[in-house]
Amino acid sequence: MSRAGNGPARMFGRLHGHLLINDNAVTEIVETEGHLIDSRLMTEIFDSVVRHGGSFEVLEFAIGRTNNDFSRLQMRVTAPTTAVMQDLLEELLTFGCRTSAESDAALQPAPIDGCAPDDFYSTSNHRTWVRHAGEWLEVERQRMDAAIVIERGRATCRKLRDLRAGDSVVCFLDGIRVVPEFRERDRHGFAFMSGGISSERHVETSVERIADMIRDVKSSGGRTAFVVGPVVVHTGAASYFCDLVRRGYVDVLLAGNALAVHDIEGALYGTSLGISLKTGVPVEGGHRHHMRAINAIRRAGGIRPAVASGLLTSGIMYECVTQDIPYVLAGSIRDDGPLPDTLMDLVEAQDRYAEALANVRIAVVLSTMLHGIGVGNMLPSWIKVVCVDINPSVVTKLVDRGSAQTMGVVTDTGLFVHQLARKLL
Repeated sequence: MSRAGNGPARMFGRLHGHLLINDNAVTEIVETEGHLIDSRLMTEIFDSVVRHGGSFEVLEFAIGRTNNDFSRLQMRVTAPTTAVMQDLLEELLTFGCRTSAESDAALQPAPIDGCAPDDFYSTSNHRTWVRHAGEWLEVERQRMDAAIVIERGRATCRKLRDLRAGDSVVCFLDGIRVVPEFRERDRHGFAFMSGGISSERHVETSVERIADMIRDVKSSGGRTAFVVGPVVVHTGAASYFCDLVRRGYVDVLLAGNALAVHDIEGALYGTSLGISLKTGVPVEGGHRHHMRAINAIRRAGGIRPAVASGLLTSGIMYECVTQDIPYVLAGSIRDDGPLPDTLMDLVEAQDRYAEALANVRIAVVLSTMLHGIGVGNMLPSWIKVVCVDINPSVVTKLVDRGSAQTMGVVTDTGLFVHQLARKLL
């Protein structure tokens, strides 16, 4: 939330009525409910208060009596200044806390196209409700780092660049409720992976349970997105990934230029980065193969025309075309070529990714840090994300960027894809 040019009186114009200010200390009554103990939210809430230099006093705490019952917490929070209280309340909001007094959310018009009011509320990826005209509206198209616009009795997340002058934008913190995802008490589903990121888990067990989740999503009519890096090709796992496509377990493919280039290189020349996919040794002149692959596809007019003409007859991209699986290739400044299908307009690529992720129930990220973080930031917190990488820091980065729903498997990606294909036979 931007506070440039705002003094404390303006920042707390709508909150001031709920605060008690004595000797420069600011006090607020805060409430929350949910599986607070199981999800470790109580610890995070208390730690947040202390970390901001504040203090808390628990006024009421009721523990849920059954595995389905919520626990409820009411506490008095004290901060040294109004500015500190503002920062603290913003953080507590992401943990599901709210002030005890109910009022409608403050609305201010967007001043110009692509710009929000200074005090706009910046969203998290958790389920959010906004109070408007005395009613609580669930925010649609939930994602992190967006503004909330009220239009025709509906609340919707909207990226800053998509705002238009005059849009009614939610500002400040009143009239907003955030409900984080709670860890289930029966520990089903992906809870087996919720104990942090480690390379010491039994990979086959993890793969089996992930396969069960993907199978459940498919059987219920849901969609699974795969976000794939070129390592899948480099490790020789492309054929196993093709099996997943043919069996209908891949509903959308999101990747960069490199995945498609090296997949096509493998299909045309049997190499990846000039290394033979059969023998694992460099091929003479193989360092030119990826450029020759790009050139061939450019001459054909793109991946789909290359498949239609019979030039491309195998590989991940071939299977996506023949199985009518939507794919989006988002480019970067380092890309060779690029392929005609690769989107080099960043804004267009982001929008296409977001469209492709509509109604996805689970996203599997295979060794692609930047694309994985991008997808994680686009998804609401109730959509599961599985991140597979041999480097544990990649999984950690995705979690640290706010995608706390991410479950990590630290292993060789080629091995993971092979085992996943076997489990989904």
